[in-house]
Order: sequence, then structure tokens, then C-alpha cells
Amino acid sequence: MNAIDRPRSPDLQVWKWHLTMVLSITHRASGMLLAAGSGALAFWLICAALGPDQYAIAQAFFRSPVGVALLMLWSWSLFFHLCNGVRHLFWDAVKGYELPTAFASAWAVLVVSSALTIISWAFGFLVVGGAS
Repeated sequence: MNAIDRPRSPDLQVWKWHLTMVLSITHRASGMLLAAGSGALAFWLICAALGPDQYAIAQAFFRSPVGVALLMLWSWSLFFHLCNGVRHLFWDAVKGYELPTAFASAWAVLVVSSALTIISWAFGFLVVGGAS
């Protein structure tokens, strides 16, 4: 049997990329990002406990463009994981399995998690004072 005649994996023949599949993968990735973000939070708290010099180093990193981007990604991951978790709770109650409902809830998760991220960052920058 040559390489052309060999059978392919069933997932290559059956599955096509779709929104609910992407959200399932993204849910797992956001959980990993939340774990990494918890490590960053621990780093910040340890630096705060070690004294003003170490705290200044942590603050400088988190106020840098890279630090702000990571914090934005972490906060989006938090809101995405929360919203998608609520969606999964409805599924646990055997609600929302119909394809139109599943796709509508997937889009709702993306829109709401992005809106919550934007609102929280806008609140942080405009009301609390942001990175000043």
C-alpha cells in the first residue's frame, strides 16, 4: 500500500472547522492563560512583599506595552472563560443544543466577553486612572 492509498484519519474526513469547535479549543486555551496570569499575579504580589525596589520592577513591566497587552489578554481570557462556562452550564441542563441556538450562544460568548473586557479597561483607564 503506497502513501496515496493509505486510509486517512477519520477526523480529516469528517470534521470541518466551525465556530463551536473553535470556542471549545479557545476555552481550554483560556484556562491555560488564566493559570499563567495567576502566576503573573503571584509575581506581582511577591514583588510587592519584597519591597519598593522589586515592586517598581514589577510595575514597570506591567505598565509597559507588552505588560499591558498581556494583562488585556488575561482579562479577556477571564471574561471568555466565564461566559463560555455559563454557556456550558446551560448545556449541562440540556438546554441550547439545537444548532441555531448553539451558534447564537457562541457568538454571544464572543461579543459579551469582548464587551466586558473593553468596559473593564475603559473603566480602569477613564475612572480609576489607568497606568498613571
